[in-house]
Amino acid sequence: MEENWYTVQHVEQIDSPALLVYPDRIARNIGTMIDMVGGHTERLIPHVKTHKMAEVVQMQLDAGIIKFKCATIAEAEMLATTGAQHVLLAYQLTGPKINRFRALVQAFPQIDWASLVDNYESADELGQAFSAINRKAVIYVDVNNGMNRTGHLVNGALGQLYHDLSQDDRFDIRGFHIYDGHFRDSDYETRKAKADEAFAQVRVVADKLERKGLLYPMMVVGGTPTFSVHAKRKDVWCSPGTCLFWDWGYADGLPDQHFNWAALLLTRIISKPAEGIVTTDLGHKAVAAENPLAKRVQFLNLAGYDVIGQSEEHLVLQVDNWETVRVGDVLYGVPYHICPTVALHDEAHVIEEGRRAGCWTIASRKRRLQY
Repeated sequence: MEENWYTVQHVEQIDSPALLVYPDRIARNIGTMIDMVGGHTERLIPHVKTHKMAEVVQMQLDAGIIKFKCATIAEAEMLATTGAQHVLLAYQLTGPKINRFRALVQAFPQIDWASLVDNYESADELGQAFSAINRKAVIYVDVNNGMNRTGHLVNGALGQLYHDLSQDDRFDIRGFHIYDGHFRDSDYETRKAKADEAFAQVRVVADKLERKGLLYPMMVVGGTPTFSVHAKRKDVWCSPGTCLFWDWGYADGLPDQHFNWAALLLTRIISKPAEGIVTTDLGHKAVAAENPLAKRVQFLNLAGYDVIGQSEEHLVLQVDNWETVRVGDVLYGVPYHICPTVALHDEAHVIEEGRRAGCWTIASRKRRLQY
């Protein structure tokens, strides 16, 4: 990793706290992602929930990636207006979201839209809404293969649900969606063994469906942690997301994946309230705070420190070099968890060749754009 790659010239032009993005490094990560699936961009359906920016989507489109996954209606709309050809809203829709999604589908009929279901009642509600516009709802059955967040358990009823939906003329059922984000072992072989075992159980269900005369279900599998496992399968779509920006947590926990940090936080020391203590302006509102204090941010240009406190607008550090640091000093930090960190910012400062080259709007951090 090149030394001091993150440093910004004329940094006084950027107020803090701020999110910085480095397009050359994003492009490198996109290339690595494509290389991991053997150059076959049709096997990628990257998630946009990490970056939420049209410009990053455009970079992927330019690289030949045309399918994308998202989690919100706003993210789906951002994809539609940017030029994505296939969009999977990886969420089971309920309440007003069904009509919002339907309106979006009607507004962009050229896009191949899909969403998730994990039970017949929710599917029926979706089917009724789409029948009203004489259009089939394209669906994938969401599978719970151990994460216990969403999805249908892998059992005999899973195959029956898939079969029943395939016989319902209101639906165009495509396959299974299998997110296994709970497999995060730092040892690749351990992570692979767990992911393989869980995925094999879904294969058994898919094989039975094929023997009943159905088309073999397409598999949308994994996220970033198991990307290096599923990328070796030739008949699945992989949906990594965090790898586009990378973060401290995954860099530490997934040593087999060779992505590079492409988004950082810029903060300034604003006070030295007591000997050995400095305070920065990197509060809860600027960096994801769901992890313990020691796992919020890692500074690239500061050594010998511990995070000892944080509030809405302040991050307090105990530092070894208290005598030499000054109020106003700029620090560059790698977030432990980049996805919710990005969502805390309205815009990202674009850094090219060490200079600020403009801003990208984090458009789909909003809950609603137009639809």
